[in-house]
Amino acid sequence: MTDQIQDLDACWNRIGVAGDHSCEILDKAVHCRNCDVYAGAALRNLQRPVDPGYLREWAEHFRAPQDEGARHDSTCVAFRIGREWLSLPANMFQQIAPKAIPHRLPHRNARGLRGVVNAGGKLYPCISLAELLGIDEAGGDAASGRHVFARMLLVQWEGQSYALPVAELHGIIRYAASELKPPAATINKGIERYLAGVLPHQDMQVGCLDDSLLGHQLARTLR
Repeated sequence: MTDQIQDLDACWNRIGVAGDHSCEILDKAVHCRNCDVYAGAALRNLQRPVDPGYLREWAEHFRAPQDEGARHDSTCVAFRIGREWLSLPANMFQQIAPKAIPHRLPHRNARGLRGVVNAGGKLYPCISLAELLGIDEAGGDAASGRHVFARMLLVQWEGQSYALPVAELHGIIRYAASELKPPAATINKGIERYLAGVLPHQDMQVGCLDDSLLGHQLARTLR
């Protein structure tokens, strides 16, 4: 292999674009890459025998077992309510919409049900996660360097859509299920009963809500 490389006449470095530009063909070709000599040298270089050490290195790379624990097999969308960072599985989400004022429903006073909101010409029941989970909506710091806007999460569970107001949207997080940690003993008990675990992410501790447990509670507000 070394002999083949040494046999290549790298004329482009002597009389071509990387040399003194004295090549008679250069004026017509404009650049060495348009020359048959350059193309032929590249082809011979690609066809050279592969070094055994190179083959061994890549064989060892592909023989190495994958780190199954680091595989990102889960996806969630993180958001903030008050001081609490929470998330829901990404497959529940239909859309992220601007904040809207809910219109109250007469004779409906289920806990957390604030009324209905219009999003994109459709009406959605507006459910307050703050009320359902016992979260104080006051306070909470915005993520540094970000412009914060209140949003509505349009989610779906078992064919029913809901609008969930939040103070801030962080975005999508991909993670390995093995990264989830048990909730701290000091966590809000109203939140804890709905948690699948806590995900450390950047400088946040994101409470991952169990979609099934929360979905049943959302459905109860409409009964």
